Amino acid sequence: MDLKVILISLLLGVFCYCNPQKEGNECISANAKHCGECIQAGAKCGWCEQENFLKQGEALSTRCDEVESLKDRGCNDSQIQNPTGKKWVITNKRVTNRKKVTGVETNKPKPEEITQIQPQKLRLNLRSGQPQSFDLKFKRAEDYPIDLYYLMDLSYSMKDDLENVKNLGTSLMLEMKKITSDFHIGFGSFVEKTVMPYISTTPSKLLNPCTGDQNCTSPFSYKNVLSLTSDGNMFNSLVGKQQISGNLDSPEGGFDAIMQVAVCGKEIGWRNVTRLLVFSTDAGFHFAGDGKLGGIVLPNDGKCHLEDNVYTMSHYYDYPSIAHLVQKLSDNNIQTIFAVTEEFQPVYQELKNLIPKSAVGTLSANSSNVINLIIDAYNSLSSEVILDNSKLPEGVEIEYKSQCKNGVVNDKDDGRKCSNISIGDEVNFNITVTSKGCPNEGKSETIKIKPLGFTEEVEIILNFICDCQCQNNDVVKKSEKCSLNGTFECGACRCFEGRVGRNCECSSNDMATDDMDQTCRKDNSTDICSNNGECVCGTCECKKRPNPEERYSGQFCECDNFNCDRSENKLCGGNGRCVCRECICDPMWSGRACDCSLDNSTCLATNKQICNGRGRCECGVCKCTDPKFQGPTCETCPTCPGVCAEHKLCVQCRAFGTGEKMKTCKEECSYFNLITVKDRNKLPQPNDYPYPVMHCKERDANDCWFYYTYAVNDTEREVHVVDKLDCPSGPDIIPIVAGVVAGIVLIGLALLLIWKLLMIIHDRREFAKFEKEKMNAKWDTQENPIYKSPINQFQNPNYGRKAAVL
Repeated sequence: MDLKVILISLLLGVFCYCNPQKEGNECISANAKHCGECIQAGAKCGWCEQENFLKQGEALSTRCDEVESLKDRGCNDSQIQNPTGKKWVITNKRVTNRKKVTGVETNKPKPEEITQIQPQKLRLNLRSGQPQSFDLKFKRAEDYPIDLYYLMDLSYSMKDDLENVKNLGTSLMLEMKKITSDFHIGFGSFVEKTVMPYISTTPSKLLNPCTGDQNCTSPFSYKNVLSLTSDGNMFNSLVGKQQISGNLDSPEGGFDAIMQVAVCGKEIGWRNVTRLLVFSTDAGFHFAGDGKLGGIVLPNDGKCHLEDNVYTMSHYYDYPSIAHLVQKLSDNNIQTIFAVTEEFQPVYQELKNLIPKSAVGTLSANSSNVINLIIDAYNSLSSEVILDNSKLPEGVEIEYKSQCKNGVVNDKDDGRKCSNISIGDEVNFNITVTSKGCPNEGKSETIKIKPLGFTEEVEIILNFICDCQCQNNDVVKKSEKCSLNGTFECGACRCFEGRVGRNCECSSNDMATDDMDQTCRKDNSTDICSNNGECVCGTCECKKRPNPEERYSGQFCECDNFNCDRSENKLCGGNGRCVCRECICDPMWSGRACDCSLDNSTCLATNKQICNGRGRCECGVCKCTDPKFQGPTCETCPTCPGVCAEHKLCVQCRAFGTGEKMKTCKEECSYFNLITVKDRNKLPQPNDYPYPVMHCKERDANDCWFYYTYAVNDTEREVHVVDKLDCPSGPDIIPIVAGVVAGIVLIGLALLLIWKLLMIIHDRREFAKFEKEKMNAKWDTQENPIYKSPINQFQNPNYGRKAAVL
């Protein structure tokens, strides 16, 4: 191979690695060998059965592609196998609109005649990856019949509770008649497995397990005392005859009883109506595995074992597991109400979270509040509808979306339920079923959807589209087109085992021969199929690329659809097809990379002239010949007079949020890119860019100046603006006030000093005058008759004597 070609290939390989194409579609990735495999690959996949569709070097699997891609590659629309899924509603009985009637109702419908869910039966034809949706309507019927079975713990600790339950029948009947005119009630009791260590097996304790003089009945596991009946007095009578029993350990065998109540439908008398099970106890429960304490290791079989209304296999089967109970309660549409004492509320709350459509109520110490508890729990359970489906076949998925009361819409995990539903309310669900591949080898499957706690259900028959119509019609076995070694179907040969080739003309044992390889070399080259494929039966079958959108083709796999010129990182500029390493451009495009538009409409100026008469249009872009003009249509002149005034208001509103266009700035002033700078020295200078830059200085309404530049960079307009306004500085108040105050103070001090100085001068003059007058004054004491000398003289009489004596 020529060195130049090698280098080009390497560069293209690096380019493709650095600029990967989008991932290919699932149809090509499936590498389908026949039409059935193709349509299972995805919902968008189609198979071209046109005989002359494949080009030289293309593998059989390239008949499978997205439908639009097959059309682009030349496959006739009528020759594309693309089956679609469908749905049929088989049974669509309308939901019942029924009102509760007081008194005797003559035409009262039977429970099985009441419809709360619509439709009732559908058939869906599913194709892989193609969802099928349908709407389901649910409406709570008014006056719907109710069956309630009261299951009570009769261990000794429930002695006082039994007294209150004895009158439960008629009282509960009266309350439930407010909800439904068709109410049945039943009663059952349980204690514990009749083996050690759950009870004492001594003969006396088996007769009377209670201590002292208490008269108790023999211990038992579960007893159906009264099957469901509409006679409340019979309930009171039979329950009134019941006696307390006893056991040794604290947890009770209630799970055994619940299992029998759930699976013994005939013995209990369950009807196909709303089924409620009230489970009343003041203790915990045993579950699967606890039976080992009594030597019981066989798992609970989930079957009915009542003889004479007594569970007879408690010593043989272990307690059921919680999951087992959940399954049986759900299968039999039983909603459970746990009426338990406050002490065991947390335990049964956790159990409630594991059992759908169940509720927990707090039972008083003597069960005096049991009626209110049942009514409240029933209202809570009936106000919520939750859809559940049976086990789905592998590869089938189902999604729910609910439209609940007051316009509430839920999807995903919450899409299967609606809350706060009242009697007569109607809610809608949109259910989508999707399959992947061909589940169950194409055999039909049936799934069921039902609201938990209700007997009604929707039956959905699933049919899977695994083959094309052409695989059933016009199939020729041992066709001459396939050298009698294969079946001709859907426009191609499906070779028998051991045969290969497009026409099944070769044996798989004779594939690798020199003679066959020679026909796969181009121009006697040493490369087989240009190193881009394999020689199969003397014909090149081109290998696949990691990206299924990229293909090799040609007799020797010398062509491809990905090594063409690119523009803007797009193959053939996104305006053409790559065929054998050359771009085939779309209309109105030209160039090696189809990047030159022949459309001159993008060059038209507002005056309808090409490039405003100041340039020429090249590949849809104006090349301006007048250096003063710029822009996409040579209409912009950044250095022409009036540019600054033209853009002043827009620059002002975008940069500073002021001006006349402040309110319409976003709509009218988004035509340029705004760049802010710190000061005027940072503004672009004329020599900084290869295009003209206009410097502008404008003044706003506050006499502040702002500075900016305007330029057109190819097709973009750029404005650089100084982010601070240059406003004239106002008077500085503080120095002025300080100066005035200081001036007043200084003037005052000066005046005080002057006054003081004048006073000193004046005083001195007055003193001097006084002194002068004093000196000039002459007083004549004789002339004043009242003058008296201020000098007094005294003579000591002894003065002088002492001197004489001495």
